[in-house]
Amino acid sequence: MLKGAKVGLRARHEDDIPVLRAELYDDVVNASRADGRPWRPITPGSKDPRLVVDDKEQGHVPFSVVELDDGTLVGTATLWGIDNHNRSAHIGLGLLPSCRGKGYGTDVVAVLCHYGFVVRGLQRLQIETLSDNVAMLRSAERNGFVREGVLRSSAWVMGEFLDEVLLGLLAQDWQPDSKRPGPEVRPAS
Repeated sequence: MLKGAKVGLRARHEDDIPVLRAELYDDVVNASRADGRPWRPITPGSKDPRLVVDDKEQGHVPFSVVELDDGTLVGTATLWGIDNHNRSAHIGLGLLPSCRGKGYGTDVVAVLCHYGFVVRGLQRLQIETLSDNVAMLRSAERNGFVREGVLRSSAWVMGEFLDEVLLGLLAQDWQPDSKRPGPEVRPAS
C-alpha cells in the first residue's frame, strides 16, 4: 500500500466494486462529469471495465483509496494513459460523496505523484478536469501542478459543452512532502 497523510492507495478488492458502482458510477451526473464517455447502466455482477482490474493492462493502474485510520473505502484513484517511451501519464480520482471536502483529494494527488515520479520513474504527470471542478483544481495546484491551458467546449456533459483545464507537473518541478506544506507520503510499514 502507498500511504499519504490521510489515505492509502491499495489494490482493488472485490468487495470495493459494489460500493464504487453504487456511489460513483450509478450516479448519472457524477459519472457523466468524471468520464469522457456517455453514461450507461451496467448490469450488476458484470465485469465493468471501470471497476474490475485487468492486471495485464500496463497502461492503466487503478487503486482503491482508503482512510489510513480504519481502512474505510473512500474512493478510487488511477494513473492512466501511461506512456513508457515519453515517460508520462494522466491522473484521475473519484471520492465517494460522503468523503468529499475532507482534504482526501489533495492527499490522493500527492500519493499518485509519488507513485508516478518515484515508483514509475515518469517525467510528466497530467490532469484534465472540468473548469468548474474547483476541488480537483485546488488539489492539483496544492501539489504543484501548473495550469497549461483550457480546452474550450471539449467535454459534452449532460446536454452541454464544458471547458476542461489542462494541468501538468514535471518531475524536476515536483516537491515531495518534506519540501512544502501538505501531505506526507510515507512507505508502507
